[in-house]
Amino acid sequence: MSFLTSFSEDDQSHFFQVAGQVPDIHSHFDLFMWLGGGLQRFLPHDILVAAWGDFQSGALHIDIVSPLTGIRTDDINVRAAAPLMSDMFKRWQTGQKVPYAIQVGSKGFDLPEGYAGSPLGRALQQMQASVVHGITDHRGQYDCIYAIFSKQPLPPSSRYALGVLLPYIDNALRQVMHTPADIPDSQPAALAASAAARSGVAPMSERERQIMRWVRQGKTNGEIGTILEISAFTVKNHMQRIFKKLDVYNRAQAVSRFKDSTLNG
Repeated sequence: MSFLTSFSEDDQSHFFQVAGQVPDIHSHFDLFMWLGGGLQRFLPHDILVAAWGDFQSGALHIDIVSPLTGIRTDDINVRAAAPLMSDMFKRWQTGQKVPYAIQVGSKGFDLPEGYAGSPLGRALQQMQASVVHGITDHRGQYDCIYAIFSKQPLPPSSRYALGVLLPYIDNALRQVMHTPADIPDSQPAALAASAAARSGVAPMSERERQIMRWVRQGKTNGEIGTILEISAFTVKNHMQRIFKKLDVYNRAQAVSRFKDSTLNG
């Protein structure tokens, strides 16, 4: 708690004011204003990137908040940021899950080949420093990594500041509806129902088909819940309905019986 106890009386008052604003954040605009307001006093930054999901496979959800033109979640190809965030996650995980700083100076941060010229790639090349920290959700069984990027060198206190402020940032982000990445699906629901009827399998909903695609790839209920932004308990309930529709008793049988032209064709 040395970071907080080092505050002046004015800083302490400002800190609790910033923390007290979190319950009032209900939209992306609220989040944008909060991150760009009083929080900057303790954690100056130009871009905030949050990533969660399956870091091993790179199947991530990413949110980006920044005042820079064109640097928004809706404008960014998730694949562009996924490798960088996965690398930051691995460093955080192997470093005993404590906040760490990266100072790259004027050379900036690089994205993989093919994305360097993208809006996010050009913006990150202008950043000189980053502070990274994560949160483990033991109930949801997944990790979320946060990285702030700054055009200016960050003071050493930024690591401690992110450690103290991340629970508030994480809570604020969870109160805002995420803009989900599109999950490709070229098979209309009507065609899926028709194919199911021909195979003797009861028609499944779009959500159930999404879940079965991930089951077929070996994902657990917790991992599927993270990818689809629903709880593992909800996935379990869907799986029970899927078993009943497919007339099976376990996941292996369900995968064997499940027919989906988007995977098999």
